[in-house]
Amino acid sequence: MAPRRILALVAAACVAMLAFGMYLQHVVGLEPCPMCIVQRYALVLVTLAAGLAAFSRSRGAWIAGSVLMLLFSGFGAFVAARQSWLQWYPPEIASCGRDFYGMIETFPLQRAIPMIFKGSGDCTKIDWTFLGGSIANWSFVWFVFFALVAVALVIRLARQPRLATA
Repeated sequence: MAPRRILALVAAACVAMLAFGMYLQHVVGLEPCPMCIVQRYALVLVTLAAGLAAFSRSRGAWIAGSVLMLLFSGFGAFVAARQSWLQWYPPEIASCGRDFYGMIETFPLQRAIPMIFKGSGDCTKIDWTFLGGSIANWSFVWFVFFALVAVALVIRLARQPRLATA
């Protein structure tokens, strides 16, 4: 399969995941925790990297987009793994923290970023599961999958001097 199609499929999958997240938030009524919001931003960045690279006909843009996709997926996987850990081993004292936007507006960025990754009572709560996995668990799986796709694309593009653009 051509790199453009693979990148377009990754972007489409990310858009579908973001739409499902919006459905869970606005229709089902699940409020995202700060770590969920960070994962959404990572997913948006993966979408942009894959989508913009898919529109290009340049091998260099495909490689750059794949590398960015790998970096953003790795970041998203890290946050999802941390949230999964908090869900499996919740802290003894669970306190509901501020929402993401409240943290950014109230505190300087140097204090807000650690607070976001620290998690809160909301980040340990499991409101929805599918096949035994929470949203954070499934988010981790998908971020790892996107990272593996990015690695495979980079390796494939580095080995082949010329590829078809379609």
